[in-house]
Amino acid sequence: MKKIFKKFFNSASSSGVILFLCVIISLILANSPWGPSFDELLSLPLGFESSSVHLRYPVALWINDGLMAIFFLLVGLEIKREVINGGLSTPRQAALPILSAFGGALIPAGVYLFLNANTETASGWGIPMATDIAFALAILATLGDKVPSSLKIFLAALAIVDDLIAILVIALFYSAELQIAYLGYAAAIVLLLVVFNRLGIRSLTFYLVPGLFIWYFIHHSGIHATIAGVVTAMTIPMGESNPKKSPLLKLEHVLITPVNFLIVPLFALANTNIRFESTMLDGLLSPLGLGIIVGLCIGKPVGVLLMSKLATKLNIAQLPANANWKHIIGLGSLAGVGFTMAIFIALLSFANETLIAEAKFSILVASLLSGIIGYTLLNSTRKLKS
Repeated sequence: MKKIFKKFFNSASSSGVILFLCVIISLILANSPWGPSFDELLSLPLGFESSSVHLRYPVALWINDGLMAIFFLLVGLEIKREVINGGLSTPRQAALPILSAFGGALIPAGVYLFLNANTETASGWGIPMATDIAFALAILATLGDKVPSSLKIFLAALAIVDDLIAILVIALFYSAELQIAYLGYAAAIVLLLVVFNRLGIRSLTFYLVPGLFIWYFIHHSGIHATIAGVVTAMTIPMGESNPKKSPLLKLEHVLITPVNFLIVPLFALANTNIRFESTMLDGLLSPLGLGIIVGLCIGKPVGVLLMSKLATKLNIAQLPANANWKHIIGLGSLAGVGFTMAIFIALLSFANETLIAEAKFSILVASLLSGIIGYTLLNSTRKLKS
């Protein structure tokens, strides 16, 4: 189990460098003569369709709905592992990251709604809620032994709970009109996978192949298709804690590298191709831009700190080993690096391309500021001796 977490942390943190490079490349492409050609590539339809099956979509949709479902499959596996035998496995262990994650999600959403009330951008309230695991852990990793190792576990658990909250928000508030028939087909297959789990079937083929059908039916049901990844993950048996024998750990081990080093960077490459215009700077001071920037840069650390204080005050949780309150504020700032999930929700929030571009630019600025603030605070904080 420790090896799985170590691989997850090392992979997520080091992939942050590649993620950053993909963001830079995407921005350069968008603002170069190749920008229109890159847009055409992302709009190129791929797949097939017939009278009964429709699987022909633009490249961008295959990335955002298809490949990102694999990302959410990994997130689902991580959530289940942490709940069964990890940092969320006991009430006292789970209390601090869970409550901190909720504080770090609800307060930014509230800040955004307050600044965007009764405007056309009010629907983007989910944007500042989630944390980008790869970027946040990558920044934390650069600090080395200047911060206690317990903070790495705490930040990973908080980010995972953050992702779960974002998944629920997407499913409940960012889905189209439901098609009950397709949803019923997907539910029937999920029930079949639960039966497989109860029968002790451990072969991943029995879960992943039906998972493809779950994706197809959920995609056509009106709920965002990426939810299929999480739903499928929850049915995969954990079994033993030995990665070679546990289906869940085996699949997580296989997925960590391609997700962190290929799928998430590819998502960044496809979705940060922002063509800079002078009006974008004005957009940072619009309700949309301020909602995102204030929500991520201030709302996140405030929410994490307040809920951590509440949890310790009520004696239902304690701070991570060798950590102090300045560490918690610094981690809260790192949690404000919203990037991947924030952009993902921005794409679901708006149909207007100008608003999407302004939201992406604001997310980039907010994530950069949060990363700098979090790094500076943690770098200047002395680690308590054990």
